[in-house]
Amino acid sequence: MPDKKMDKKTSDQYKKMLLKLKEEVAHDIRQMASDNSADKKDTQGDVSGHALHMADVASDMYDREFSLGLASNDRELLHKVDMALKRIEQKAFGICTECHKPIPAIRLKAIPYTETCLKCQEKIEAGR
Repeated sequence: MPDKKMDKKTSDQYKKMLLKLKEEVAHDIRQMASDNSADKKDTQGDVSGHALHMADVASDMYDREFSLGLASNDRELLHKVDMALKRIEQKAFGICTECHKPIPAIRLKAIPYTETCLKCQEKIEAGR
């Protein structure tokens, strides 16, 4: 049976890709947090003396909820990236966690934090 483990050069390339993705996602989360705190300061008190319109309040609430949803998705992505980095350390990166076969390089390049091959992912999603 051929060795399923990825060579060090290839795993280092994926590690570099994952670390870059992690930094980008962390930056996005920090940006959303700072934007949200700036928005809160802007809407805490209306200095013009005019009452805020209900539609403006609803729009602001929708924007905040949307941002919170994006931040939640980003945190989930960050977790998946961390798990992929852990699999690299454990020399298990690129191996499907379901069938234990190598994940094709084309899938890893598209989704470097994936845990499963396409066939197993389809089975997982069909079971939902």
